[in-house]
Amino acid sequence: MARTRSQMVEETRAKLVAAARTSFATKGYAASSMDDLTAEAGLTRGALYHNFGDKKGLLRAVIDQIDAEMLARMHLVQQAAKSPWDGLIAESLAYIEMALEPEIQRIMLLDGPAVLGDPAQWPSQTACLQRIEKTVQSLVDDGTLAQVDARAATWLLNGAVLNAALWIAAAEDPKAAFAKAAEVFQLMASGLLAK
Repeated sequence: MARTRSQMVEETRAKLVAAARTSFATKGYAASSMDDLTAEAGLTRGALYHNFGDKKGLLRAVIDQIDAEMLARMHLVQQAAKSPWDGLIAESLAYIEMALEPEIQRIMLLDGPAVLGDPAQWPSQTACLQRIEKTVQSLVDDGTLAQVDARAATWLLNGAVLNAALWIAAAEDPKAAFAKAAEVFQLMASGLLAK
């Protein structure tokens, strides 16, 4: 059966993203050449330019893929929690813990921000922040959390989680940094609980 044009485009994009993901994780963004990426995928530079514009566009696609996987993992952790509050803390800690994974360290927390800027401004973060804000607002409404502004609490929690992950990724001893960050994050977040 002949493949459709959209199937061929999707296959080309998938090959480029897979090759870039491997290269960015092992060599880093700066050391990954477009010629090596396209050769690894068995494609031409033209395919890269046509599908992603440039290497930066390819990095965005890799980050979008990894981010979707991270969100799915965090969602599973959140769903397994006993309460919405426990779920919020569990998914926050899961994100922080993912900073121990070399691929996430390199692509999402070191190279991504260096090339694409503040992760809190990435398009994928908007939906995540909106979802967390709804959770925080419901926790305020049901009396679990103190009467705080849900948006402010969301941005501060998100900032703490993101900066903890960035710190862990850059730390000489990421495991020790994670243990400290997890402990302090839980203590800090618990300050939002209603008295």
